[in-house]
Amino acid sequence: MVTVNLGMLHYVLDHVYGAFVHRTKISPPFFSRGWGGSKLDLLEKMIKQLFPDMVGQNLPPSLIRPIWRTVWENESARLREGVFKTPCDEQLLAALPPESHNARVAFLMPKSVPTHKMSCVVHLAGTGDHTFERRLRLGGPLLKENIATMVLESPFYGQRRPMLQSGAKLLCVSDLLLLGRATIEEARGLLHWLDSEAGFGKMGICGLSMGGVHAAMVGSLHPTPIATFPFLSPHSAVVAFCEGILKHGTAWEALRQDLALQKSAMTLEEVRERMRNVLSLTDVTRFPIPKNPNAVILVAATDDGYIPKHSVLELQKAWPGSEVRWVTGGHVSSFILHNNEFRRAIVDGLDRLEWKESPL
Repeated sequence: MVTVNLGMLHYVLDHVYGAFVHRTKISPPFFSRGWGGSKLDLLEKMIKQLFPDMVGQNLPPSLIRPIWRTVWENESARLREGVFKTPCDEQLLAALPPESHNARVAFLMPKSVPTHKMSCVVHLAGTGDHTFERRLRLGGPLLKENIATMVLESPFYGQRRPMLQSGAKLLCVSDLLLLGRATIEEARGLLHWLDSEAGFGKMGICGLSMGGVHAAMVGSLHPTPIATFPFLSPHSAVVAFCEGILKHGTAWEALRQDLALQKSAMTLEEVRERMRNVLSLTDVTRFPIPKNPNAVILVAATDDGYIPKHSVLELQKAWPGSEVRWVTGGHVSSFILHNNEFRRAIVDGLDRLEWKESPL
């Protein structure tokens, strides 16, 4: 009985936090400026074109050239920050806000061993994660395991946030697809750089919440086996915005009015159905199975108010060989309390990869 009550407490905590953040007037809701007009049409077209191409062939990652500066260095480790031009094509670049055209990355690595005997994991941002700090704290203790951490600042976040956007509350639905598509291109470029330029022996990709969805997509598309770690993540953004707590932080009325300008009057249920159709483009189960599904470890929470259990299990079912690990807690409490479980998953997933052949 105690366990049930504790689980309910975690679930209630998610809803209390969600009510405070998403139902109060402290900040505007998601998508207060509507769907994004022609940008949304463009992105829907581009992503739909992507799906038939994904199965049975490898999309080559873009070449990036980061410019680095050292933030600090000691006897055992070094933290550098890099800047590079986002590798998105011209159509995507034109749709992105100017603030997001240059990507920023933090790179924490041990100095004790050569890179071909070292692993590196790229950490993608969850909703509202505007800085490097939390992900560097997650990756820091892994230095002693000879695992480096690379942290990407998402488009629309941190120093890449558009001037008119309040916090993480994206102004248009098209911004969510743009953020995802650009993050995927940038992460794939970083993994290519880690492999071909830096010469790491093993690589991985991880993310919490929204970042986990993007990590799963990147892991799926990577041309060689990498470890993939979706933490506290749904299989699709549909779940987050149409089923979980974020549905209370979405500007449904603004979205309805925006659609009404283009078509006849619509009910809120029809608006939600339109949202489900658009966000079905983020369904990771439509992506190909990663090259080594045994190196995919999902960590999910038992009482998550944002991500229902069925969503986690859908991804595991779509990728046979992948593993789900459950931590006791809700979305918010697990985010804070279970970093050791996330680190253990990273170590175990990387252990399931073969070392790349070392240079002569």
